[in-house]
Amino acid sequence: MKRRDFIRMMGGMAVVTAGFAAMPPSIRKALAIGAHVRTGTIDDVQHVVILMQENRSFDHYFGSLRGVRGFKDRFPIPTVTGKPVWHQSNGQKEIQPFHLDATTMNAALVASMPHTFPDAQAAWDQGRMSEWTRYKTDASMGYYTRQEAPFQYALADAFTLCDAYHCSLHASTGPNRIVFWSGSNHDPLLRNRGINTDERSAEVLNLRTAISGTLPSPGYQYQGDPFLWPTIPELLESAGVSWKIYQDPNENWNGLMHGALASPSFRQAKPGSPYYEKGMRPYSVNDLRDDVLADRLPSVSWVLPTPLKSEHPGAPSSAAQGGNFVEQVLAALTANAEVWSKTVFFLCFDENDGFFDHVPPPAVPSVYPDGSLAGKSTMDVAGMYFVADTDKHLHPQDHAAGNIRPWGLGPRVPMYVVSPWSRGGWVNSQVFDHTSVGMFLEKRFGIEIPAISDWHRSISGDLTSAFDFADPNNTPWDALPDMSDYALIELHAKTMPKAAPPAEPQPLSQEPGVRLSRALPYALDVRLAQRDGAVVLAFENTGKQGAVLHVYDRRHPAQLPRRYTVEAGAWLEDDHWKPTGEDMGRYHLEVHGPAGFYREFRGHLAERGEVEVELLHDDDSAIGLAVRQPGEGELPVEIIANAYIDGGPWKRVITAATEFRQLWPSREQGHWYDFTVRGPGFEQRMAGRIETGRPSISDPAMA
Repeated sequence: MKRRDFIRMMGGMAVVTAGFAAMPPSIRKALAIGAHVRTGTIDDVQHVVILMQENRSFDHYFGSLRGVRGFKDRFPIPTVTGKPVWHQSNGQKEIQPFHLDATTMNAALVASMPHTFPDAQAAWDQGRMSEWTRYKTDASMGYYTRQEAPFQYALADAFTLCDAYHCSLHASTGPNRIVFWSGSNHDPLLRNRGINTDERSAEVLNLRTAISGTLPSPGYQYQGDPFLWPTIPELLESAGVSWKIYQDPNENWNGLMHGALASPSFRQAKPGSPYYEKGMRPYSVNDLRDDVLADRLPSVSWVLPTPLKSEHPGAPSSAAQGGNFVEQVLAALTANAEVWSKTVFFLCFDENDGFFDHVPPPAVPSVYPDGSLAGKSTMDVAGMYFVADTDKHLHPQDHAAGNIRPWGLGPRVPMYVVSPWSRGGWVNSQVFDHTSVGMFLEKRFGIEIPAISDWHRSISGDLTSAFDFADPNNTPWDALPDMSDYALIELHAKTMPKAAPPAEPQPLSQEPGVRLSRALPYALDVRLAQRDGAVVLAFENTGKQGAVLHVYDRRHPAQLPRRYTVEAGAWLEDDHWKPTGEDMGRYHLEVHGPAGFYREFRGHLAERGEVEVELLHDDDSAIGLAVRQPGEGELPVEIIANAYIDGGPWKRVITAATEFRQLWPSREQGHWYDFTVRGPGFEQRMAGRIETGRPSISDPAMA
């Protein structure tokens, strides 16, 4: 690709964002210092600092950011009406995503929305995701642009943003933070025996981390029985790895920010004990800065915000005030350039509040009322379900599929990876969730978190793919805007009308351009065959990471989508779709997977001949297709390039003795592909990206 074309498509990534005031010189100087490279591996990381903010979805913050899976997603899932997922019903009318425009409404201080387990389950609707606004309010479809979240966008442009990081379940703060701090929100001993959990052995509401009282006197009072599996701080303590929590223990949202409070080790901690001194004493951002300056920053640190600094809508916090708090944390971490050169800073969000996100979360298959599964798995998923009390845990209008509910993942939430090894405005599209941070700590410090399930380990990555440990010091970074005026932004917002959807739907927009994209561990394929009056799908995973593939029946969109967990190196086959009488032999299936993977199959059983379509690729330079007919007679077929490649269609008549094979150069478009193969009675579309083990770019056709 010519350099001028590459720069144009990148949207000027290497240019400092125009119009933004830079952060103080000391911060810019520290950010410019390269990574400490001794081994060229993860072992060069000496400090991991973790900040979990509150209640924002990925689409709400970054649906309009260039180069991520946002509002220009080329393959949104269908709703029960057959329309794209952007069309959400509130029971009376459709509400589509709308811009929370700071020039016309109070966009900064939006209200919080329903975000408990019952309404979250109902909005997800086992993957049908068609009536989000019925359960989350119309305001849930509001989103920001760079104008309303300048710090957040600039931070993403400077470092690495993960656009497939999910919260761990469809629920509120407490359950998600318990996963984040321990690896699970339900008893892993029962799960490992294949026993589904209920409220006695699982957390779905804000119960076990919600406290009353203050420290040191009269002390915390707790609700609910504690969980007995070890938290991450306990595992670090046992392994002799230093750790610390920087917080105000009396302004941590009544304990909800501190997911380890469900553990008896913290509940019973007394002054002088390691869990009290490191995990329940007050330590401020100033203390964090002092520890950095004195080169005594622990190996693992957590920073807990106060409600006003947490970005929680209705706190009342804002993107501006949250950005200012992150500025303070970054200023503390970069006060000593030598320490920062060895530090990884993870900044994520616990859950989505009520805000909409359009990507279907990976999950184990739903359970039909008769006990059968809507999908399959190559691994045993017994025990990966919650037995809900219908009166307590499910919305009265939630009739999706009985009371046996899959554990997450939940909706996407923002995750920034900020470090000297992740500079340069990258996007990482590997599937992650709250267990991924724990798996990163396992990888770096040699601990083992037993509560993380085998399913999570198969589906969610350990975040190491977000870094370049071998050669990290060749990437430019952008300046970050100063958010110290957050109070003025909020004061002005209070003078504006309440945020509300427009009378007429707005066209969805996303910034043009692509981003540098990290290499991913996926190599997936789906094939269709015809057998006994039905179509049969086979799922293949030759990659290094497991994946969940979602199948939607476009002829019967009200049916539950089927989900298929396919482990790395595994093959799953023989699941049937038999057309009904009204279909008259016709079928139409869509398959959605991670990182833009998409397959579409449509046709007529009576007309379709046996056809095999194989995706070909040279890892470095070419992508192609091979079309074969194992049956008798002649079969006219054509290949259509829907994007990335000029020319076509390419037509050929094939027989059992011939093969239609075509190759195209792929390097210039970052190895992205989108082809349709068409013939009598069948049509198959294949789209995605071939992974070469090297960095690439985000989808150019989405740019």
